[in-house]
Amino acid sequence: MIAAMLSAPLAAALLCALWLQLARRGRWLDSPGQRSSHSLPTASGGGVGIILALALATAVAAQAGVVWPPVYGILLGLAVLLMLVGLLDDRYNLPAWLRLGVYCAVCTLLVTAVFAAAPRSDVLFGVAFPLWVQAPLLVLALLWLVNLYNFMDGIDGLATLQAFLAGMGGSLLALLAGDVTLALMCVLLALSQLGFLYWNWPPARLFMGDAGSVPLGFLLGGLALIGAGYGTLPLACWLVLLAAFVTDATWTLLTRWRAGASVFEAHRDHAYQRLSRHWGSHLAVDFLLVALNALWLFPLAWTIWRWPEFQLFLVILAYLPLLLGMAKLQRLT
Repeated sequence: MIAAMLSAPLAAALLCALWLQLARRGRWLDSPGQRSSHSLPTASGGGVGIILALALATAVAAQAGVVWPPVYGILLGLAVLLMLVGLLDDRYNLPAWLRLGVYCAVCTLLVTAVFAAAPRSDVLFGVAFPLWVQAPLLVLALLWLVNLYNFMDGIDGLATLQAFLAGMGGSLLALLAGDVTLALMCVLLALSQLGFLYWNWPPARLFMGDAGSVPLGFLLGGLALIGAGYGTLPLACWLVLLAAFVTDATWTLLTRWRAGASVFEAHRDHAYQRLSRHWGSHLAVDFLLVALNALWLFPLAWTIWRWPEFQLFLVILAYLPLLLGMAKLQRLT
């Protein structure tokens, strides 16, 4: 397992270095625009390095004797598919209906696979819902996470740090719960971010693009479903670990919808974008995310794992100050 854990960041760093050279040579650059948060053309598509490094690390773990249940193979295979679709979208700007169709199909396949592998009647906050109610809700939730993670990839380092923090938090909780396999997959996902973060640290030399943000949202949501399906961690733990992204994306979408603005066109209305402009720094927002997770969200996620009977109250407790913060940050331009 040590070899797998070492291979994840090293492979990500090397693959991203290779991709950076190819992207620059092929002029695969994200040029700044009116709604961008960067000022110079920057290579994109670095998510390829993250996902391939994760796949390599899982293979190294398998060679070392780790037996991955089939659902993990399905999760990773579908993530690679999303990486390829994201890569094509970064390059050729695929139609929205095509991307959404693929996302819906992939999310449906994973939810089906999780229920087939480990059917549970209590994955939704410990309340017994019939399968025909749970499955569509979980597909929609996973689909929203895939899209919101893409929305939140707008400044240097932020989406990478969120995946690292959520992955490490999920790994620690899974280890405490005794699920070594889930803990290992979570930590490999987290460590693969470090290799990319070397290139994405402000000021970024490489962006992950849709090839990274879309499969990362899917992987985090998929690990949450697997953990809940196997009874390792309540979904509420992951809802708290990802609370900063969920709150910002959902609040911004609803605010734009209420104002009559298009919810599909690019914009700079997210709280993290407002903060980065207000402070004149991407790095300051990144550090805020780290502090928020370390001092507030992870302790609450641990509390949910320890006392799951209070999970609904604790989720509300986690989100309430974030929602108040969104309302206050709405005043910033």
